[in-house]
Parts: sequence; structure tokens; C-alpha cells
Amino acid sequence: MKFFDNVGVMAIGTRLRMLSEKMTEDATEIYEMYGVGLKPKWFPVFYVLSKDQEKSITTIANEIGHSHPSVSKIVREMVKEGILLEKKDDSDGRKNNVVLSEKGNNITDQIHEQYLDVDNAVQAMLDQSRHNMWHAIEEFEFLLEQKSMIQRVKEEKKRREVEKVQIVSFEAKYQAFFRSINEEWINEYFTMEEIDRKSLDNPQEYILDTGGDILVALYDGEPAGVCALLKMDDPQYDFELAKMAVSKEAKGKGIGWLLGKAVTDKAQGLGAKKIYLESNTILKPAINLYHKLGFKKVVGHPTPYQRCNIQMELELK
Repeated sequence: MKFFDNVGVMAIGTRLRMLSEKMTEDATEIYEMYGVGLKPKWFPVFYVLSKDQEKSITTIANEIGHSHPSVSKIVREMVKEGILLEKKDDSDGRKNNVVLSEKGNNITDQIHEQYLDVDNAVQAMLDQSRHNMWHAIEEFEFLLEQKSMIQRVKEEKKRREVEKVQIVSFEAKYQAFFRSINEEWINEYFTMEEIDRKSLDNPQEYILDTGGDILVALYDGEPAGVCALLKMDDPQYDFELAKMAVSKEAKGKGIGWLLGKAVTDKAQGLGAKKIYLESNTILKPAINLYHKLGFKKVVGHPTPYQRCNIQMELELK
């Protein structure tokens, strides 16, 4: 079909759905041709019950890979048609099982020739194919079990977005952004403190001139995040990671990770052995990021911040 030639593999869901609809239409006619009173969607439930005396809806759902509500609906339809019966479980009277009725058992007796003909017809078609679709479906299902389609698309989205991120050194033209983006998150959760104002009002004097650094993340050429590296006058730590922030519009694009990795790499390049940071556990995404970067919780270091309730360090190798 020209549509699929033009669209390509991203339309695989649409193509599989159309194929499924075509197969279901044919299956409906096949049941009618053999005089078997089943609907195609009933077949999985019918088949597993034709092999055993009775089963619970939960057991059937697990066996055929359908949801419990889906199987419940099918069972109700088949009970209404007189193909199934509901009965109390012998060992647990609170639980209902389903079983084939006399009508259902009669279908079991008459469907064998249909099974034989359908199986042979499908096998002949697979033999005529360059690619065995049955095995391909098995492989595709296995791959989706390992990682769902939504997970795979999320990874591709992040990979594409990461390519738009550039980490650059601080310049005076980024000062207004450096201040505003940090003021935004501080005022959202806490209150600006005097030490915040010092570093945000005078990053050149307070951070850069004392041996620190500031990195800026650009997304599509526009500033989207910042992170500072403060030189510490401390025998235990070389630098403090501070003033990390990512704009709300750019969250979820991996910018925090890229900034954190760039800053820690920068510190290592400057000969640092340990990096220190202070934060608050209310900032869960930030704390998760720090753990991902390799930071570990420490206690006992004096802090100038009222909002600080967690201190962490990263030992560089």
C-alpha cells in the first residue's frame, strides 16, 4: 500500500491494526462457513476452556494474556449465548469459575475440521513468505517485553533533545538569566537568603574571581540551565556544586544531568578530589540527580543556609 511506503515503519501500529481487522473479518466468515457459533474474539477463552474442565476468570486472563475486565466481558457474552456456564468453585464458594456448557462442548466436537483447515492454510501462507511472520511476531513481542514502545520512544526523544544542548562557559550576557532562574526556584520553595544575593548579584566577584566557575546550558541556542562551581577554603573539599537550576520549559530533556556531569568533570580537570553540595530533601528530582551523579550523604559540615537539611559529597577518582 502506497500510504505505508510513504509513511514508513512509524506506522507499524496502524498496519498491524488493519491486518488484524482483515484477519478478524475473514475469521468471522470462516466460523459461519463451518457453522460454528463463535465470534473471533471469543476464541482464546473458548480454546483454553475446551482443554480443561473449568477455570477462574483470573486464570484465563493470565493464560491468554488479556486483562481481567476484558475476559469478564467476553465470559458474560458467552454465558448469554449459552456457550459457557458459571459455577461456584468447589474449594472456595466465594469464587466463581466458568465451564463449557453442553452447547460449548458440542462446538468443541464440531470445530476440529475447522482447526485442521485453518492451520494448514496459515502454514501454507507462512511457507510462501520470505519472512515467517509467526516467528517475527514472537521476536517483536519479546523485544517489547524487554522494553515497551513508549520507553523506546522516550529514549529517542531524549537522545534527540540532548543533541540540541550545548554547555558553555559563563559570560556577562548570561548574568540576568543566572539570577532569575535561581531566584525562581528559591522563591518557589524557600526564601532568598543573604548568601544567595551575594552570588547571584555578583557572580564574577563571588564565584569566578575566587577560582570557581559557572556553566550555562543552551537549548537550541537559548539559555535553559545553569550550575556553579564554588572554590572552597576547606581542607576537606575543593569545590562546592551550587546554584544548579533548569528552566521549567526545558525540564525532562536531560539538561540537569548534562550540567552536573560537565561541572564535576570541570572540577576533576582542575585537580579536585572532593566536591560538596547542600540542598533540601523537598527537592526530590535534584536529590535523585545528585545520587545519579555519585554524590553521597554526609553530616556535620557547617552551613550558612537556613534551608539546608541535607549535605552530600562526591569523591572524584
